[in-house]
Amino acid sequence: MNWEQLLSLKRFGDKNKRIRKEQDETRLGFEVDYDRVIFSSEFRSLQDKTQVIPLSQTDFVHTRLTHSLEVSVVGRSLGRKVGQKLLERHPHLQNVHGYQANDFGAIVAAAALAHDIGNPPFGHSGEKAIGEFFKTGKGKEFKKHLTEKEYQDLCDFEGNANGFKILTESRQGREGGLRLSYATLGAFMKYPKESLPKKPTAHIADKKYGFFQSEKEAFLDVVNELGLLSRSSTNDISYSRHPLTFLVEAADDICYTIIDFEDGINLGLIQEEYALEYLINLVKETININNYNALTNTEDRISYLRALAINTLINEAVELFMHNEADILEGQFSKALLDVSKYKAQINDIIKISVQNVYNSKDVLNKEIAGYEVINELLNIFTTTIYNKQLGSLSNYNHLILKVFPKTLDLNKDSLYDNLLSICNYVSKLSDSNAILTYRKLKGNHL
Repeated sequence: MNWEQLLSLKRFGDKNKRIRKEQDETRLGFEVDYDRVIFSSEFRSLQDKTQVIPLSQTDFVHTRLTHSLEVSVVGRSLGRKVGQKLLERHPHLQNVHGYQANDFGAIVAAAALAHDIGNPPFGHSGEKAIGEFFKTGKGKEFKKHLTEKEYQDLCDFEGNANGFKILTESRQGREGGLRLSYATLGAFMKYPKESLPKKPTAHIADKKYGFFQSEKEAFLDVVNELGLLSRSSTNDISYSRHPLTFLVEAADDICYTIIDFEDGINLGLIQEEYALEYLINLVKETININNYNALTNTEDRISYLRALAINTLINEAVELFMHNEADILEGQFSKALLDVSKYKAQINDIIKISVQNVYNSKDVLNKEIAGYEVINELLNIFTTTIYNKQLGSLSNYNHLILKVFPKTLDLNKDSLYDNLLSICNYVSKLSDSNAILTYRKLKGNHL
């Protein structure tokens, strides 16, 4: 892979290439990507979607929106630092093509801002709930009407693939979705492969999948423009990551490791003394003990250590990226950056405590269980309606349900798969509170 292609400013529908030197420096194309994501309705719904603690009533617990904003800030720093070093190593990118260090920061920040835009309500349990509906619930009756890959898309419903759908899906008056630059779309794609075949390998790009069958053409258009390397020796679609994807992933890993841990401390789920010890182990090379001892309350101590920890891991990720740049460009680097970090043991200790005390707390588990019921019932009602519509046997109840859907939801496609996926996409866009409210309305518990 080469950086000239990877930094493509092309957008959906462009007939000619966009040249970096011809860009308006006051409103750079990569910065426009950020604006388009942040003003989208799908991004706004993240303000009421679970990060770790569902439906929290406290002010300081993170939602998907605050998490995404923080990941984008960390991603911007990672991109700028890497960009500066890349331009020193490859000066022609700046001298000949006009790229600046901030370009890399803008790409990573925009992709990081959008990284959770496809996640359903109720956190990762929402993804699992959608999948379980088709795998073991009433949705399995649709299997006989779908191809193997189409059915797998639904059984392993994936927020990353759904995010790519949101960013690229055309609808009347909005061709090409948000029309982001291909560089940003490439950096967004953490798992550039289709749902089948499943690959039980240790390669990070095989962990999940990154696009639904409905977006296959859009995906191939992006990877061909960017010059991503094929990893498949068969007809199945699997590609190497865009190099900047590793920075988007690192930004996410840094934030959820440190900030989910911070949420657990602030909620009293992790004891302060215990937690501070773990954070100090991570920043012991950079901590100023005098400054730290001058802090008199928990919030300030945690904030100080959080800032140091994030800065430490940013610098580590930049060093790892530059050390492995050649392998990354050849598609030979197979792990997340923080998986090869010298701080791996400290990171694992923090994550382990978060899993035990936060992710598996009774409050979280009880609300995830409720989320399963909500999503299962919504899908049961909506998919039954769509199937009956396809058969031409709508009941009066089905007719009423169809009138509930927004006009932007196109359920008139010829393919049952496309209509089922549209329903899943619609449910995925609901906020936690809106999903519950819709559930109560359909059950007759809220008028």
